[in-house]
Amino acid sequence: MSAVAAVLKHIDEHLQASVDRLFELIRIPSVGTDPRFDAHCRKAASWTAKELETLGFSTSLHETTGQPVVIGKYSPEGTSPHTPHILFYGHYDVQPADPVDLWHSPPFEPEIRRGKDGKPQIFGRGACDDKGQFMTFIGACKAWLCVHGKLPFRLTVLIEGDEEGDTSHLDRFLVDNKGEVAADVAFICDTEMWEDKTPSINTFLRGCVADEVVITGPRIDLHSGYYGGPAVNPIKVLSRILASIHDKNGKVTIPGFYDGMEPIPAGTRKEWAKLKFNHKQFLGDVGLGIPAGEMGFTALEQIWARPTAEVNGILGGYSGAGVKTVIPAKAMAKLTFRLVSGQNPIKVRNAFRKFVRSQLPADCNVSFVTQGGASSGVSVSTDSPYVKAARSALAAEWGKPPVMSGSGGSIPVVESFKRHLKMDSLLVGFGRETDSVHSPNEKYDLESFHKGMRSWARIIAELNG
Repeated sequence: MSAVAAVLKHIDEHLQASVDRLFELIRIPSVGTDPRFDAHCRKAASWTAKELETLGFSTSLHETTGQPVVIGKYSPEGTSPHTPHILFYGHYDVQPADPVDLWHSPPFEPEIRRGKDGKPQIFGRGACDDKGQFMTFIGACKAWLCVHGKLPFRLTVLIEGDEEGDTSHLDRFLVDNKGEVAADVAFICDTEMWEDKTPSINTFLRGCVADEVVITGPRIDLHSGYYGGPAVNPIKVLSRILASIHDKNGKVTIPGFYDGMEPIPAGTRKEWAKLKFNHKQFLGDVGLGIPAGEMGFTALEQIWARPTAEVNGILGGYSGAGVKTVIPAKAMAKLTFRLVSGQNPIKVRNAFRKFVRSQLPADCNVSFVTQGGASSGVSVSTDSPYVKAARSALAAEWGKPPVMSGSGGSIPVVESFKRHLKMDSLLVGFGRETDSVHSPNEKYDLESFHKGMRSWARIIAELNG
């Protein structure tokens, strides 16, 4: 029996024990954003540390400005300077379970039920995001150690508790503890499959920067009969500025917005075209039908590899029942900019502010409120030896090569690893779009959990040479 076959056999034979351990973790309501759950977050951190200790790791809990960070370290005998050093990242915090009355079973009492397809699924908050996901890697390491006695690399495991809330806590921790977590590459299991039977490796992540703009005109709200006409209306001013952010082809008109970014490689565009992404179905699921983004790019390219400027909310004047004839004193809008590799989020925010000021009438003032952090887009070379190892391993497990995908969303820690530790990330996950992460009735297919462990075992085998 080959080295990996023996590990796969062990995973198959001990699947129930692996599920039992995951259930223990899901039962801890580690809602990182709610102070009422701080004790539970600490309990989840301690549980994770003890789980790593059973595998022979040296572990420690580190205090941060937010929830504690778990660090586990493993080094096999006979380590040399050429032995790869892997950093594995995950998070034990989960989204709030609200609204609880929409759950079909208590959110922190995990259970396995059959889905509409008849296959078993693990239900519970955090089952997919991210407890079930990171436990696939821990389970694979456990099986490998049980069978072979050691892993073929040095390993640092970092499990945090603020991913769902304020990511600046971990960012500060990384700055202050670079030597504690430095490695050759980071492995992250917090993403999705391309489709139910097709795995994915994420090589493009968009970053994000947010801003809030407030335009003030008259000193007080004005009677629109007395002042309508000569008095400037902040809502009209704001609306005109927001409308001017895009031209008729969907291109962002803010000067300097596209500075630093590279075009999508021609080979990548060809590979994505082969995926035959059905934009009509994608938009149809949410009641739309026509791509409204930047012309000259497919819907998939717009999501994965093009930056955007989106208005997330507008507020101003009277919005209650009936009529109130006023010209409001102020109007505000919240915006987010999704960014790709090469764009500087702070420069983009400053460019937006300059763009607004350049169009402001003399009788208006503007102020800005910085919203949250700012992360850059990240791209990972498909020629990385770790990506190559994952491609081979995933193809062997799932019977088809993985899609080299992108993500329209952001995983801030990937950008933090790149910026602070000069380290690329391998993003492999086994979630499915039906998993209802962040929603009631979150689930993780038992197949995803089982084959996720098997997939990581195969990746370990590839790194074993």
